[in-house]
Amino acid sequence: MKKLSLFMAALSLVAGTLMLTGCAKTAKPGDVRGYDNGEQYISMWVHTIEDTPEGSAYKKSVESFNEKYNGKYFADIEFIPRNDSGGGYSDKINASVMSGDLPDVITVDGPNVSAYAANGIIQPLAALTDEEKSSYLESIIEQGTVDGKLYALGAMESSVGLYYNKAILKEAGIDIPDKDHPWTFSEFADILKKLKPIMDAKNGYPLDMTFPVGESSIYYYAPFIWSNGGDLISSDGLRVDGYFNSEENAEVFKYFRQLVENKYMSATPVEKLFESGRAAFKFDGAWEVNTIYQSYGDIDLGVAPYIVSDKWDGGKYTPTGSWAYAATSKTEHIEAATELVKWMSGVESGILLYENTKSLPSTYDAYDSITIFEEDANYKALYEQLRDYGHPRPKTPVYPQVSISFQQVLEDVGLSGRDVKDEMDKSVERINAKLKRYTR
Repeated sequence: MKKLSLFMAALSLVAGTLMLTGCAKTAKPGDVRGYDNGEQYISMWVHTIEDTPEGSAYKKSVESFNEKYNGKYFADIEFIPRNDSGGGYSDKINASVMSGDLPDVITVDGPNVSAYAANGIIQPLAALTDEEKSSYLESIIEQGTVDGKLYALGAMESSVGLYYNKAILKEAGIDIPDKDHPWTFSEFADILKKLKPIMDAKNGYPLDMTFPVGESSIYYYAPFIWSNGGDLISSDGLRVDGYFNSEENAEVFKYFRQLVENKYMSATPVEKLFESGRAAFKFDGAWEVNTIYQSYGDIDLGVAPYIVSDKWDGGKYTPTGSWAYAATSKTEHIEAATELVKWMSGVESGILLYENTKSLPSTYDAYDSITIFEEDANYKALYEQLRDYGHPRPKTPVYPQVSISFQQVLEDVGLSGRDVKDEMDKSVERINAKLKRYTR
């Protein structure tokens, strides 16, 4: 999972309705190799460097777009890497919002689509047909839609798996449920209790789980909220009181506290706990499958269905979200920009990204074209989880504050045992302070 970007900085820089000056980057035929007379120039920024597997995939996708639309469109890609703290690319976006020098198309981390839309950084795409929309996973369309308008299409999708060590569960006599009948909170707690003496003997824990600082917390653990019937913010993204601090959410934070108190997980991170065979379960991103296959071949890996609340009604709840493409508010060529967005998020591009980076595709046909999603049980489980139960993170113009607040409550209650109501109410106050400019 990517680190939380510095988008908070953008929100502090942009106040009220954006009044941008200047114009989007452009070029004249001949300025860029391959750009000829009669072609519509489309500039694009991406969040990585060219000399990486991800950057290479983006470059190849742009080259294939230019071949496909030779004589009509020309896409010019610029690589602007993020730094270790998530800045760099975000800083460039922030500065260009103020100067008016945005390109036609940018990449946007999926959870920030609503914030970019609310602040006038991106605009709705040109209309897609129902058939075009249906080629994407539902989570991709939901992630990119704000107030009924489609703003972005995912370059890729992602998820989090509940991984298990088959040998340990066999030793404990524990069977895995099917994807439509996941373990409930109560059932999972009973399983962890059964595993504890076995894992104590291995100098480990039943569960390799942490409450990480940054975006990973809400990405991994908001599903517990959704399956319990809770939300972190209202559907319009503008009201938090009664949502973030609901009784349903309090139950979830208390559940995490019980995992720590019962020593089913370590209160402090233990490096490679699962990979060393000292944990039966682990929550981690989809990339963990490839990590285990490549570096820890002695672990017989499985993917269990994400656990759910005892009150789960069968609705969508599992983790989703990754980088997407959007047309900026500065482009005057929305049809051309939309064609590039569709191409960069389409089947061919998704297959390229998977082959280069193992990132999960955003389209059904890409999954059908990659045999591992049918032949390998772990990759198949992750895909089916996305397909059937994927739930995007909260959509709100103050998403960064919601994400940070979730992490803070999770840590303060789960690790420190602080009063859950007090911590949730404090978060509501902080989020409301950020919401004022959108609700007044």
